[in-house]
Amino acid sequence: MSSLTHADYLALRRFPALDGLRAIAAVLVVFFHYGGPDWLQGWAGVQMFFVLSGFLITTLMLREETRTGEISLGEFYLRRAFRILPVYFVLLLVTVVASAIAGTFFSNGIGSALKYFLTFTNEFAGASPYGQSWSLGIEQKFYLVWPLVAIALGTVVLRRRAGAAVLGMLLALVVVNFTASHSNPGWPLHYFSILTGVLLAIALHSPRGFALLRPLTNRVAQVVVAAGFVAVHLSVKPIAAFLDGINGIPGHVLVIPVYALATAVLLTAMVAPGPATTFLSTKPMQFVGERSYSLYLVQTIAATIIAFFWPALFGLGQSVVVTALGLALASVLYVTVEIPMINLGRRVITRQRAKAAVRAGLAQQGAPQAPTPQSESSRLATIGQAQP
Repeated sequence: MSSLTHADYLALRRFPALDGLRAIAAVLVVFFHYGGPDWLQGWAGVQMFFVLSGFLITTLMLREETRTGEISLGEFYLRRAFRILPVYFVLLLVTVVASAIAGTFFSNGIGSALKYFLTFTNEFAGASPYGQSWSLGIEQKFYLVWPLVAIALGTVVLRRRAGAAVLGMLLALVVVNFTASHSNPGWPLHYFSILTGVLLAIALHSPRGFALLRPLTNRVAQVVVAAGFVAVHLSVKPIAAFLDGINGIPGHVLVIPVYALATAVLLTAMVAPGPATTFLSTKPMQFVGERSYSLYLVQTIAATIIAFFWPALFGLGQSVVVTALGLALASVLYVTVEIPMINLGRRVITRQRAKAAVRAGLAQQGAPQAPTPQSESSRLATIGQAQP
């Protein structure tokens, strides 16, 4: 079986298997929080999300730079804002209002934690009904800092993007360290997971880096890698126990880099066609994967509803029912909030591009005319006709 070529990889406009990985990660987290078996160690699903985020965001930036010669910061931040913020704030509002109505606004921790949720320093908030959003604090600062560093250093320091990535993540860690007083000593390692995804994206974008990783894109290798990743995931607890106490650091913190690297290897294999990719790209996996963000955020509300109507439910049954209700609620949010806001963001970006094109056309009309190739003349004519 042949492996994926670098040209084929660059031609991919979508990585369908990633929907399946998102689905698995989200369900793992819900199971961990609400009755899933301990051996499953579903908390590690968040680390999978982190690696995926680092990989996807950096891949999009690299391809935009290759295609246009630059990275549009404004469009990047608009896309992230319309993708992340609407559902986040809708569910935060629901949680706050529900807590106030129930008279538990301060007793359940949401009152004291609200300042963290509003400033995306969630990872430093205490326990509360919106505590599952802690990972958004990590990711939002990555979205804020990484594009700035990539632009500043990726084009200045001889395009050594690997060095820029490392420096960018270190800068993010410094910035975050001064955002709040906290007692969460393990938080920096979450950025290791994101950095792993960043470096993977850089490696795969480079012909030389892709050549080193290409053997993992073979169909047979994909099956072996998938089986190996399952083995690593099921070994998270014993690995953590083995690493526990090294330099006084808990094992569940030290296992994060191991899991992140395993996820990066898995992700490399999943960009190519193969049996595992086919499974992860099925309609059910795609359905859950597309709703994984809302599912992740709405899980506490789903669990609260289940606990009210079915208080005796526990264990595996609880995790299955909470996941099912959470997915139903996530589907509503996906249709009524996520998709409309993503589409709105696209329209805003399209309008901004049109206005910029008109301004460029007007500026060109006012400048001294010089002979231009036909293709360039056609392009400028098109820009001049663009409507705001």
